Amino acid sequence: MICEVPPITRPSVTELAGPLRTPAAGRRLADRVCLVVGATSGIGRATALRMAEEGAGAVVVAGRRDSLGRALEDELRLRGAESLFVTTDVTREPDVAELVEQTMVRFGRLDAVFNNAGYLERRARLAEQPGDVYAHVFDTNVRALFIAMRHEIPALLTSGGGAIVNNTSVSGVRNPNPGLALYGASKAAAIALTRAAAMEYAPQGVRINSVAPGRVVTEMMVASGIADMRSVAAGLPLRRMGHPEEVAAAAIWLLSDEATYIVGHVLSADGGFLAA
Repeated sequence: MICEVPPITRPSVTELAGPLRTPAAGRRLADRVCLVVGATSGIGRATALRMAEEGAGAVVVAGRRDSLGRALEDELRLRGAESLFVTTDVTREPDVAELVEQTMVRFGRLDAVFNNAGYLERRARLAEQPGDVYAHVFDTNVRALFIAMRHEIPALLTSGGGAIVNNTSVSGVRNPNPGLALYGASKAAAIALTRAAAMEYAPQGVRINSVAPGRVVTEMMVASGIADMRSVAAGLPLRRMGHPEEVAAAAIWLLSDEATYIVGHVLSADGGFLAA
């Protein structure tokens, strides 16, 4: 007797995260020049679009996928912001230096930055991970963040100050997931790097914070190897995962003047994951 195996169906975004409730945009970033590193999908893309909706004068977007970046550039212009897409591999310092230089040449200043690029390894126990995976994870999640801030901070200082938000993760605070040790360790390092930089540059008018998403429906989450995402969503305190737009809203607040007394903070946009 042959037993047919039912096909695996991926749950929809609405199934996992519920309907998206988007508050009305204001003018939190009016006339500012903003930069999103790792902008072509997910949380980075949602943040770039929200910057335009919040009145940004210009939004520079960076990533490796040229076609997605050009499409996002056009969409930002339709939403009222000047825009520039720069093809960028965040692990290559010349690319990052060129990105910041193009921003300054084109727009003359830099006011707000969201560093979003990240990499999640294939799920496997630590002793089973290939040696080169460590370099890939830490190059993208830690070294690239160092490179980015190393070039962004002088541009912000030249512009009279500004704000950086780094996208970290709840996995850098608490990592209960077997098989993702390197990701959790790299995000813990990213949080430490964020806090150290925040203390160094706050006196000079550059506020640096991070947003730590929990379970959010993105390409990275879908590819993470979780067998039953419906159960994961149902196990969260809100009984759902998050939308990229909800993390974007948290990042925008940290970048805005409503958060001028917030420095070195890790804002957990996690649906209650860390509190549970």
